[in-house]
Amino acid sequence: MSFRTFMEDCGYKVQNTFWEDFSTADAFGPSAIQNAYNLAFKSWKHNYKYLTELVLVLNHKIWQHYKKHPQLAILYNTLWQQADQFAMDNLKDDELDYFLEVTD
Repeated sequence: MSFRTFMEDCGYKVQNTFWEDFSTADAFGPSAIQNAYNLAFKSWKHNYKYLTELVLVLNHKIWQHYKKHPQLAILYNTLWQQADQFAMDNLKDDELDYFLEVTD
């Protein structure tokens, strides 16, 4: 089942191509994943809905890789922690409520 299908089955409408972007980066290794993250985070960290989805995708990527590619899972966990902490430190009021509800 694809990320998009899974999320939509949970009632969430995917808003961007983060999953596809990171899936492409997976094929090229850790530096490509880091580059994809840097670009996505820099571009979208102030858009609370996209930041929320970025955190979701990073979390799902951890689970996708933890058995067969543990080094990628570790990288995705580090990136997830960074994005999640940024959200917790910077989102306020309705934006934080949205983030917490969607990522719960």
